Amino acid sequence: MIFSADNNWGIGCGNKLLFNAKGDMAYFKKRTAGKTVIMGQKTLESLPGGKPLKDRVNVVLSDDENYAVLGAVVCHSLDALFEALKPYGDDDLFVIGGAAVYRLLMPYCDTAYITRFLAVRPADRFMPDFDGLKGWKRVSSSGEMFEDGVSYRFDVYAQTGAPENWRVR
Repeated sequence: MIFSADNNWGIGCGNKLLFNAKGDMAYFKKRTAGKTVIMGQKTLESLPGGKPLKDRVNVVLSDDENYAVLGAVVCHSLDALFEALKPYGDDDLFVIGGAAVYRLLMPYCDTAYITRFLAVRPADRFMPDFDGLKGWKRVSSSGEMFEDGVSYRFDVYAQTGAPENWRVR
C-alpha cells in the first residue's frame, strides 16, 4: 500500500489529499508506474478528470453493481477483486486508497510506503498509527524534505507477521 499522512495519521478531507507536494507525487509515480493500482470508486473519482492513472493497470473496487469506467477493471466484491488480480505478481500490486479500501486490504499487504508530513491538517479520513500498530514495523526512513512550508519524509513499514496471500481466495 502507499499513502501520505499527517502527524495524526489523517490521509484526506472532503475526498482530497491533505498535502500536494511535488516530491510526494513524484515518489508515488515512481513507486506505482508500470504496476497495478487498487482503489475505491471515490479515490478514482478524486483523480484528475476522474480518470484512471496512466501507465498503470487500474483496478477499482465498487459496491455499485452498475459502475463501470473506461480504462479500469471494476470489481464489485473481494472475490471478484482477487480473481482480477490473478494475472499480476504480488510485488506489482499497490493499494492506493481510500481509507476503507486500505483497511479492507491491509491484511494482504506486506509493505506500506508512507509519506509522513510533519504537520497536522483538518482530516476526515484516517489510517491507524503504524508506529504502534501490532504486526507492522518501520524498516526505513528517508531524511526530511521541505516543500511549501511543510517537512516530510518517506517511511517504509513491513508487516512482521506473514500477510495473507492475495491468492488465498
